[in-house]
Amino acid sequence: MLKPILIIFGIVIAALGGVIAYRAMFLEPSAAIVITNTEIRELPNYTRVVGGTVLLITGAAIAFFTAIGKK
Repeated sequence: MLKPILIIFGIVIAALGGVIAYRAMFLEPSAAIVITNTEIRELPNYTRVVGGTVLLITGAAIAFFTAIGKK
């Protein structure tokens, strides 16, 4: 009974982490702007990118190891 719940929980956590990381990298406004003599660069919010990636990996690991676990 607990196995399907853990698999779904892992998939949901992984999807949430992927959305957070994607939005922080490509959609949301930049966290900082670096101005040099030759260019202006915008830097994404790396705290949210790393946090989303950690959630993605954690959720995928929960779902994967629950799915291949012993009966």
